[in-house]
Amino acid sequence: MSDELFGIAVHDSVCTVRCHGQLTGERATRLRNEVKPLVGNGSKVTLDLTEVTFMDSLGLGVIATLFISARTAGGQLEVVNLSPRLRDLLSVSHLLSLFEPAGQSNIKMP
Repeated sequence: MSDELFGIAVHDSVCTVRCHGQLTGERATRLRNEVKPLVGNGSKVTLDLTEVTFMDSLGLGVIATLFISARTAGGQLEVVNLSPRLRDLLSVSHLLSLFEPAGQSNIKMP
């Protein structure tokens, strides 16, 4: 697998950020620095965590920061394709409730 942390694609005015590997430390900071400018001015950004294998507190903080930045700027941040382990982590940290419910896998997380 490549060392690439994430890939960004835009389709129908939605920016999808596909994350890979571990969302920790410097990698989480890189994600924040690259994605934060994308969440402003009413934009919609989707974080696809399908290939994220591990996340620490810094990764959680980045997701919270991006959510607040998007909300403040009139944008929207969605998180999709959480593994059961990541879903539990967001639930225990009370971040899961920040995102609107929408159903099962491959769609917006509840």
